[in-house]
Parts: sequence; structure tokens; C-alpha cells
Amino acid sequence: MLSVLVVDDEPALLEAMREYFSRIGNVQVRTARTAHEGLSILSSNKFDAIILDYDMPEVDGIAFLKSLRSRGDTTPVIIFTGVGGEHAAIESLNNGADFFIKKGEHPDQEMHTILDRIYQVVDGRIAWRSTGTAQTILTNTLNFSSDPSFAIDRDGKVIAWNEAIEQLTGIPASSMIKKGSLAYAEPFFGKKQRMLIDLVFEKDDDIQKNRYLIISREKKGPVIGVTKGVKSDGRPWTLWMKAMPFYDSRGNFIASVASVKDITATVKDVPLPEEVSEDASPAPEVMAESGAGKAGGGLLDRILGRAISHYKEGVLLYGREGKYREAIAAFDKALEIDSKLSFVWNDRGICYRELGEFEEALKSFLRAVELAPDDVEVLYDMGETLEKIGIQQKDTKYLDAALQTFHMVVEKSANNASAWNHIGVCLIEMGRAEESKVFFDRARDVKIWKKDTPIARKRDEYLK
Repeated sequence: MLSVLVVDDEPALLEAMREYFSRIGNVQVRTARTAHEGLSILSSNKFDAIILDYDMPEVDGIAFLKSLRSRGDTTPVIIFTGVGGEHAAIESLNNGADFFIKKGEHPDQEMHTILDRIYQVVDGRIAWRSTGTAQTILTNTLNFSSDPSFAIDRDGKVIAWNEAIEQLTGIPASSMIKKGSLAYAEPFFGKKQRMLIDLVFEKDDDIQKNRYLIISREKKGPVIGVTKGVKSDGRPWTLWMKAMPFYDSRGNFIASVASVKDITATVKDVPLPEEVSEDASPAPEVMAESGAGKAGGGLLDRILGRAISHYKEGVLLYGREGKYREAIAAFDKALEIDSKLSFVWNDRGICYRELGEFEEALKSFLRAVELAPDDVEVLYDMGETLEKIGIQQKDTKYLDAALQTFHMVVEKSANNASAWNHIGVCLIEMGRAEESKVFFDRARDVKIWKKDTPIARKRDEYLK
């Protein structure tokens, strides 16, 4: 009988897998609710395969993979997750996963696919990922992606051309697979030329010389850029591209992957590097189309990531220096570019709260909740503010609102000890001390059993 460890934070899914694999596949299943628990089990047990969720609280699937492989553990890993997109798949495969399977609406089919992959890895057909096998995995992954995507091997030949990019370009995969010599560029530019997919290892200056406006770049990760091309009918279009390298299990580069989107409808014109100087203003057409300078406008600014840049500035100002006024000014600049960034409204509210300006703080929090009603970070911070106002003003109206808000938090994050404690505090302040004990006990139990799940903070991405 085969043995499999399943690591996922969904109890119902764990039970379903246990029943399905034991009944259909004669596979013995052991389960873990967190990455920590899974790694602890692996320290003293061996399994034929591991089924791992990509998106888990505290320690996610990628961190689990890195820890596992750093120990020298080569147990085959199958990522099974609701997180879609080729970036998540390639990140998983680049960090040592053997397969990436997306959760969908047909669990029986997905269970069958997982079982088939388990048999493959146990039979030794992919005891180690050869270049050919890794390319096959990559091709299968891109074919399931809804984003227009393709891949080229080390020799610059097309090895994947998915259905979405067929629709974008009008070129069927049968006409493009195995084509090299930059032939894949013709559907986008009307001629053969180097694309972003060919430039993933180049310096920023070299990418810009190829007329790409770089939006973002990560070390050993994707580079995102905007450029202009020519459609097959001769009309110009503006293209958003993301490209990244793909490695086999030994860390050898074997392919490059690209996603392409037509953004002509949202950005009328983009000033490319050779058309822009630091002192130059965007062309009038860009200003008119993007709404630059207007609240909620600035499509070009959003593409360039300027809103996030101002947000990061604000986070550093208040998170490291306690400069709340200056941080608010930075957040306001971000919101002028994109007024729908809930996390910016949220941190803006925190700054006003720290300044004691509760009315302005609540306005920001309410806007954040309006934009992201299911975001536990936003709900938690608004709850804290309502509680603080209620205690200072001895007003049960605010305390009751805080109580309801924290109940919403624990509905979405049942193992957040701080939220349970806040409920207890609100009840005490409202004269319901006896009732509060239940919630303090819940917070204590969560910590005793080491299941506490802190709120994930957007600002922590920039305060590390």
C-alpha cells in the first residue's frame, strides 16, 4: 500500500482525500492542517508522495517546499491549490514541486488526476525531472492557464503555445510549436525581433533599449514590461508582457515563459524609454486617456506602479519613523492615482487613529471595508479603532460595532487569538464580564494548541 501525506488547511478536503484515496486507490493517507505540522511529521516519517496546498496561513506551500528540499528530502510533491495562474505554477515547479494541479469545480476528476500523478512518481517515471519531463510539465501547466502564454526552450524554439494565446494572435499552436529564430515575435510585432521572453537575463538598460517600459522586476522571478507592437492587420497595439525563467529540479535553466495581454483599450499611448526623459511630461494623449491628476485616474501611473511606490513610502514613514502626517500625504498621492486600493485606505486610517483623529480614521476604514468587505486585515483594524473610541468615550454604540466587526473577523479567521481576545474586552467594557470568559478561553486554547493565525499585513511586505 502506498503512503501519502496531505498538507492542507481545509478539514473537509483532507477527509475527502483520505476516503477517496483509501477506497479507490488503496493509498494510506496521513493529514496535516499546517506546514509546521507537516514538516514535523516528515521529520520522523517517510511517504511515497506529498500533496501540498499552495496557499496556507503562517507558512505557505512555497516556504514548505524550500524547507523540505533544504533538508535533502526528495519526496515527490504535488501542489493542489485554488491559486491559479502560470506564475504560481512556475514558482512551485521552480522550487521543487513535481506537479501543479488546480482545484476546480470537478473534485472527482481532480482526485483521479492526483492519484494518477502519485502512481507516476512512485513508478519512477519521473524519479528525477529530466529536461524533457520538466518541459512536458511546463507545457501542461500553460495549457491549463487562462492567460495568453507561451514558452521557448534554451534554443529559442517554441515548446508551448496555449489556447488563450491562439485567440489573441490568431495563430494556432500547430503552426508555432518548434518554430525558432524569433518567429514567435511576428504575431506581436509584424517582424522577427527579440521579445521580453528573450531578455529575462538581461540588465534593465538592455531591456529598455529594446523599447520596453519596465514595470517591475524580481530577482530570479518575473520581469514585467509594456511595449508597442503591430497586429497582423497592420494596426498598432500596446502590449503588457510578463516573462520569467523556468528551471528543472537540479536548478538548471531549461525554458523561458511569457504571458501577453493587449492593453490598448485601457492605455491609449505609452511613452517608451527612448521617448521619455526624467523631466519630460507624458504626451497629452496619455494625460487625457489616463486621467492623470484626477482622483481615481492615472491608468498609466497604475501600470508604472506609482501608486504602490507612494504606498510603500507612506508605510516606511509611519512604520519605521512614526511620521503619521507625512505618511498620510504619501497615501493621498497613491489614492489620487488609484482610489480603489483598500489597503491604502486602511493604513491611512491607522495613521489618523494614531493621531487621535478618529472621525477621519473611521472614514478611511469605512472606505476600505466598502472596497474589500472580506479582507480580515481591514475588518480587524476597523474593529480595533471602534473599540478604542468606545473605551475612551465610554460609548456602547462603538463597542457594539467593534464586537460585531470582530465576530466577522473570527468567522473568516477562526484561529486568530487576538480577535477572540478583543471580543472578550468589548464584552467586559459593555458590562458582560461573565460572557467574556468564553472568548478569552477560546483565545487561550488557540495559543495553547499553537494554532494562532495572525492577521497577514500588506504593509509587512515593505517593513521586512
